[in-house]
Amino acid sequence: MVVGVLLYSRILVAELSERERKTVELYAQIYSRFISNPDSEPDNFLFIIDQLNQTISFPTILTDARDLPDVPYKDFSQNTGLDTSLSQQKQKEFMVQLVQEMGENYRPIEIKNEENVVIQKIYYSNSTLLRRIQLLPLIEIIIVGAFVFIGYIGFSYVRRTEESNVWVGMAKEAAHQLGTPLSSLLAWIEILKMNVDEPTLVNETITEMEHDVDRLNIIAHRFSTIGSLPKKKVENLGQIVEKVCAYYARRVPHIGKKIEINRQIDESISAVINAELFEWVIENLLKNGVEAIESQNGSVNVKLFWNAKGKITLTVRDTGKGMTSQVRRQVFLPGYTTKKRGWGLGLSLSKRIVEKYHGGKIYVKSSAVGKGTTFAVELPPVEKG
Repeated sequence: MVVGVLLYSRILVAELSERERKTVELYAQIYSRFISNPDSEPDNFLFIIDQLNQTISFPTILTDARDLPDVPYKDFSQNTGLDTSLSQQKQKEFMVQLVQEMGENYRPIEIKNEENVVIQKIYYSNSTLLRRIQLLPLIEIIIVGAFVFIGYIGFSYVRRTEESNVWVGMAKEAAHQLGTPLSSLLAWIEILKMNVDEPTLVNETITEMEHDVDRLNIIAHRFSTIGSLPKKKVENLGQIVEKVCAYYARRVPHIGKKIEINRQIDESISAVINAELFEWVIENLLKNGVEAIESQNGSVNVKLFWNAKGKITLTVRDTGKGMTSQVRRQVFLPGYTTKKRGWGLGLSLSKRIVEKYHGGKIYVKSSAVGKGTTFAVELPPVEKG
């Protein structure tokens, strides 16, 4: 844009400069014609000069052959800004200085007599309009530079804020992810103490404790994987979804609500995924669905199927409070949350995992305030080869 403005401005300046020069040349030709024919009617000459002077919008000074301005200065100059209240000497100094400056920019137009002898000269310089056009590219460059600078400052601030939100969110997400199995382990330890004399209950408790220890290993591996390109392979997606739903269903009663996690899963569906990261996506969707239900009773409905476009589709529908259109637009932004104790990173991480790592798509399929929300995840089918 700046280069285009510079080129166009130079073209305009060149055209206007040429037009002004031709005007001065015409002025000189008329003057020369009158000098060559002193018997011509002076009234006609004065009329033409007067009309021509009205069209001149740039500074001109008529001088003799020695470059001295003709007197009276006011009558033999145009648009010079001469202050006639100054003394004659001051006016002369001003006009002589102006003639020197004009001569540095443009060669004067010479007026010659019949013997081709220079008897007078017309000095001129750029008009105010031409000077403004010459300054236009500089002004535009400054304005564009200011916008770029402001944009850079704004972008840097947004980036720093987003990075801060991500780091804080990651720390809180790690604490939350570790907190759930750790709390369960503490509970299982108490149960183990209570049932130490009952081998059957002890074995059941140990089995659940093993599940939580396995989960701690999964969480540790997740956080080591999220920063690098994960390894993917063909996995039975139906079994993975069922596994996560079953694990979460066993722990929902701990929050003091009667929430059912209903499943409609086609366990024959396979996809190229990283199982540990994709489990994280499912958990985040389940967690959001459960936390969106404010009443004591509700349900989260999970469905895995092939859609009409031939893509693997996972939907998680809750009977919670739903979302407004404004919340719906911002729900995947890092750090955005409507929860009093939330940190707004779960859905952002899920979006990164689905779209960047798995080439899929995650979005809010439907939502209505007071009626619930449905999230959808789409994945490409396994390529045959």
